[in-house]
Amino acid sequence: MDYQETIDWMFNQLPMYQNQGASAYKKDLTNTIILSEHLGNPEKKIKCIHVAGTNGKGSTSHLLASVLQEAGYKTGLYTSPHLKDFRERIKINGQDISEEFVCEFINKHKSFFEQNQLSFFEMTVGLAFDYFVNDNVDIAIIEVGMGGRLDSTNIITPLVSVITNIGLDHTQFLGNTTELIAAEKAGIIKNNVPVVIGEYSPETRNVFLAKAKAENAVIYFASDLILETFPSALIGDYQVHNKKTVLQTIKILQEVSDFEISEENCKNGFLDVVTNTHLKGRWQILQYNPKVICDTAHNKDGLKITLNQLQKEPFSKLHFVLGVVNDKDLTEILPLFPENANFYFSKPNIPRGLNAETLREKAYEFGMIGKVYNSISEAYQEALKVASITDVIYVGGSTFVVAEIL
Repeated sequence: MDYQETIDWMFNQLPMYQNQGASAYKKDLTNTIILSEHLGNPEKKIKCIHVAGTNGKGSTSHLLASVLQEAGYKTGLYTSPHLKDFRERIKINGQDISEEFVCEFINKHKSFFEQNQLSFFEMTVGLAFDYFVNDNVDIAIIEVGMGGRLDSTNIITPLVSVITNIGLDHTQFLGNTTELIAAEKAGIIKNNVPVVIGEYSPETRNVFLAKAKAENAVIYFASDLILETFPSALIGDYQVHNKKTVLQTIKILQEVSDFEISEENCKNGFLDVVTNTHLKGRWQILQYNPKVICDTAHNKDGLKITLNQLQKEPFSKLHFVLGVVNDKDLTEILPLFPENANFYFSKPNIPRGLNAETLREKAYEFGMIGKVYNSISEAYQEALKVASITDVIYVGGSTFVVAEIL
């Protein structure tokens, strides 16, 4: 199979949470362990940092990778989901995995995947670990897909574990309280491995402390320990928490290993994170006059901060190109949007995208008035046409909405 055929096979033949939602969620790590053994346990041959959390884990992972690259280390980076191309999920020093490696890996192990009915995510995790070992990385930053305890990435023993924060998202899998979700994320805390917590509440703090104690893991609350950060190319208001988390993680990494990272490396890593890692979709300004901002925030906690920042922008009128996936609690997120704005509703082009008319009707209940469009692209073009040069257009509601306009 060539690259496109390989990717199509991966997407179509096996469960993929991005497309299907609940049916793609696996209840244990059995398949991942079987795959790891089949591949010769590559995860045991790499040094890594494990990053979980409801929001900010992507930005945190990219910032960590950027700092380590600035320090001269060959750095692997595994994140999800991708925006445009599957290969964005697996990088070394900011460069996507090659099409050839993806094809060779899938073709070589295809019968094993089919025989064991491995999921899309399980295969992709195996591919990442195999690639990082094959290319002899110095360190890899591994972002959790969802949750932590049962996530396919949770077969690693990292140098440091990181949990950015806890919010209500994916509640049908992880639980409907912050304590239950914190317990799932805390599943990445390993015996005698230090853990850095980004943000916490009194409820989640107790969960983290209990798990850390049970695992004899030293715990660090970055928000209490890091008082100053450095400027970054990531300018979303929410990035201040991620930057504190990264600085605390880098500090601990140097204490538990022989990695040497200077303050200058941290400063440059923050400033050049987009150049170094090619991260997109985080308070990304696409143009001016009118100003267009896109952001992948997609749950209550993420959108609250992002929409608050949006209100600080100077504008004559706000325009929202908006789409969501069908497992979102709209009563949680829609009240966050301002009423005095133009809305352009559309369905993200994935099977679990929410019907745009359904979104429009629900939005109307919260005073959000707008029209339905056949695609995100069409909605975006209409917003550009309607907006004056002093207006601001915001594109978001879902990672998949942002993907369609980049």
